[in-house]
Amino acid sequence: MSSSTQSAAEQIAKIAKAMQQQRTGHAPKAVTVVMGEDTLVVTLLDALSPAERALAQSPEGMAQVQEYHRRLFTSSNDEMRREIARITGREVREAAAEIEPSTGTVVHAFTSGAMVQVYLLTSQTTAEAERGGDAQDRLGRAEDEGLHSVPG
Repeated sequence: MSSSTQSAAEQIAKIAKAMQQQRTGHAPKAVTVVMGEDTLVVTLLDALSPAERALAQSPEGMAQVQEYHRRLFTSSNDEMRREIARITGREVREAAAEIEPSTGTVVHAFTSGAMVQVYLLTSQTTAEAERGGDAQDRLGRAEDEGLHSVPG
């Protein structure tokens, strides 16, 4: 799929995955991008290396992993802001990152003054199997390279 036919969310997901790989040497298993009217949330799933997961087993190690990823986010924030502005045509006013070391999830939120609450759910296949349905119809997905986009 060429970048001209990719949605903004798909383009941002691809860039976020590449930047994570470049910064840490470990690509996330999947990237989910949710775009709302004034918010953009990028979730990097299984983004921690095996060494970071092992370190995060203790409270002290967990704090170190969280601080490390917050610093990585801060140091690369300007580049990601430029990419978001290029793709969406809108400037980023605020940005924040949260890391959940026990699951290896990294969440980046780019907002325009809004409070963002992020809830990470169990895997889609587990939830759908319990309900007996298929949520694929409700999600817009970029199937290549584990990139996901959810229209706002």
